[in-house]
This record gives sequence, structure tokens and C-alpha cells, in this order.
Amino acid sequence: MIVFRYLTREILATMAAVAGVLLLVIMGSRFIRYFGDAAQGDIPANILGTLMLFHLPGFMELVLPLSFFLGILLAFGQLYLNSEITVLVACGISPNRLLRVTLWPAVLVAILVAVCSLWLTPSGARHNEMVLEEQKSRLDFSVLQPGRFQEFGSGRTAYTESLNDDRSRMESVFISERQPRNDGTPETVVTRAEGGYQTVDEDTGSRFLVLTDGERYSVEPGNNVAERLQFDTYAVRLSRASERVDLDAAELTSTPQLIERGDNEAWANLQWRLSMPLMVPILTLLALPLSRVNPRQGRFAKLMPAIFLHISYLSLLLAAQDAISRGSLAPSIGMWPIHLGYLLLGVWMTRRDQRRGGRT
Repeated sequence: MIVFRYLTREILATMAAVAGVLLLVIMGSRFIRYFGDAAQGDIPANILGTLMLFHLPGFMELVLPLSFFLGILLAFGQLYLNSEITVLVACGISPNRLLRVTLWPAVLVAILVAVCSLWLTPSGARHNEMVLEEQKSRLDFSVLQPGRFQEFGSGRTAYTESLNDDRSRMESVFISERQPRNDGTPETVVTRAEGGYQTVDEDTGSRFLVLTDGERYSVEPGNNVAERLQFDTYAVRLSRASERVDLDAAELTSTPQLIERGDNEAWANLQWRLSMPLMVPILTLLALPLSRVNPRQGRFAKLMPAIFLHISYLSLLLAAQDAISRGSLAPSIGMWPIHLGYLLLGVWMTRRDQRRGGRT
């Protein structure tokens, strides 16, 4: 039990460090993209945290197998460098025993990946799509802050003195935008109104900002002539009707519903979800022999070959998923030959490593 706790602690601690770095990079990239959308006024900034939280399971199902794979490589590589594995083998800890000890944390990681891939990831992806779809149907000025000039979508700059409690109406509105004249030359249009609210055309699905009690000026810098239009009600089109997100897409569908559907796209997505936890024990078989390093080589000697091996594994699974969804690969064959091939490779490498008897 002392050896088991020691090896498990080393593997999981290294895995946690690697997973933390990978998650920081991936989530940082996605956060920057969402932050850019928020800066452009496409989504309100107050939902960024929710979007990132529900993206986390999808990141975890990809990061955990790789981080566990690298955790074994780095942890056991350090043990080989310190000759600790040699001492353990000399004390009667066989390579088979080391493999069994390593498979226990592998099972725990595989269960966690399975929870993410089979349940949390599709649920989180569906939640995010619904949130983003809801934002598209909400007021564009829901992203505005009273008393500030802000981008208002489509190159508009808007200012509002105040918003009502449910942020559905603006008071004391100022909007500046560039738009083409009839002859194609651009002009600056400034609109001031006492209030504004949004409405949706039921026939076309287009959204309009309806302004009330105001004036509209068409001006051009350097030109002494300006056009003035006074209105009681004036509608500004915010966006045309856009295609709604398909919430029945396979990646947004729960696992039981995928099984019920039974089409090629559903089978491709289902096999992908099952492949993520299945990768973990197979990668464990591959990682143990790859972690054997000579003290003169350093613990990172086989890191790049191991990463390329993982990339090839994942790339083949992605290619098989695409082939199944297109119907060019039968679901009955699917991704299973890929798993079998890497399993046999792992068994062969492990057997060869065991025949060496732990010698470095």
C-alpha cells in the first residue's frame, strides 16, 4: 500500500499540473474569443463566466487523457532517473505489479472522463447554445451600460441615459452610425430620441429598434448642409432573420437520445463519447514502456514521440468519426479497429518492457 500510494500520488500530482497548464491555455483561448464578441456587443459580458463554466467538461474530456498520459511519462521518467524503479524491482516489485498499480488511477480518470463525455459535455454544449441563441433574440442594447458611449453592433455607437429595470427600454437615446446614401457615398447619421425598445417582425423574423419622439440628422464632416428628420416613431433594423441553431444536432443531444436515434451522425458521436474514456487504459499501456529512460537521456527524452503517438491516435478517431457520420464507414466497424490496434501496440510494448525485467 505504501508503494501504491506513492506511485499514485506521483502520477496524479504530475497529471494535475499538466492538466492545469493545458486547461489554462485552452480556456484562455476560448475566453479571448468570447471577450472579443462581448467587446463588439454581440454578447453581454455578464454571461462570459457561465459560458466558460459549461465549456469546462468538453475541455476536460480532451485534456484528462492527454494529461494522464503525460503524467505517467513524467512521473515514471523521474523515478527511472532517480533509480527508484530499479530499487523497487530489486525489492520484488515486478513490472506486472507496477502496471496493476498504475491501472487503478487510470480507472478513476476513465470514469471521470466518461462522466464528462457521456453526460456533462453534451449538456453543457446544449446549455451554451441555448444561452447564445437567447441572446440573439434579446435586445441588442442589453450589453449597453447607461451613461457610456459603446459599440452597438453593425458599426453603431450608442448612448443611453438609463435603462428600465428589465433592460427592455432605453431612455434619452443617442445613436451614431455610418450608412451609404442612394448614390453609394457614405454618410454619418445621428439619431436622438426620448426612448427606444425592440420589436421582432413576425413575418420576416428581423429585429428592429423602435425609437420614439426624436430627430434624425444626416451630416457629413466639412459640409455645412445637414438633413433633419423629426419623428414620433422611427424603426432601425438591427439584424435580419438568421438561421436558428439546430438544437437537435448530435453533439448537443444526450447519450440516451443518441442511442434512440440510431442514424450515422448519432453513431459517430456516440462512439466518440465512448472512445474518450476507453483511451485512458490504452494510453496507460503505451505510457509505461515509453516512460523508461536512461539517466543520461533525461526524463523528456521520449516526450515528443509520445505526444506524436497520442496525436496520431486522436486524429484517427476524428477521421473515423467523420467517416461514420458521412456514411463512408459502417458504424459496426467504426472506431473499434483503431482502439484494437493501439491496444495491441500497447500490449506488445508492455510485454517487451517486462521481458527486460525493469533494467535501465
